[in-house]
Amino acid sequence: MESQEITLSQAQELVDQWIKTVGVRYFNELTNMTILMEEVGELARIMARTYGEQSFKESDKGKDLSDELADVLWVLICLANQTGVDLTQALKKNFDKKNIRDLDRHRNNEKLK
Repeated sequence: MESQEITLSQAQELVDQWIKTVGVRYFNELTNMTILMEEVGELARIMARTYGEQSFKESDKGKDLSDELADVLWVLICLANQTGVDLTQALKKNFDKKNIRDLDRHRNNEKLK
């Protein structure tokens, strides 16, 4: 894929096209939820070894943080597609929620100062 920015809507469409051509069909929602947890676990493993106190095992070497993040995003997009969630609209709505709920919350948190 060429180097250009991809919007969330475009990402949802690209994943959908790939699934329907190369991937044959979506796994069911429960399978994809399980795969998402697996991918998050792989991401956590890299984070723990890169930024935490654990050392790398031989099997961890060559793992790439950006690839693991992309794997999580891929499966999350699959779940959004198959459950009818427009991630652009969902993210906008989430920003609205956070801007109301958390307007002063973090600024007033003594633990963050």
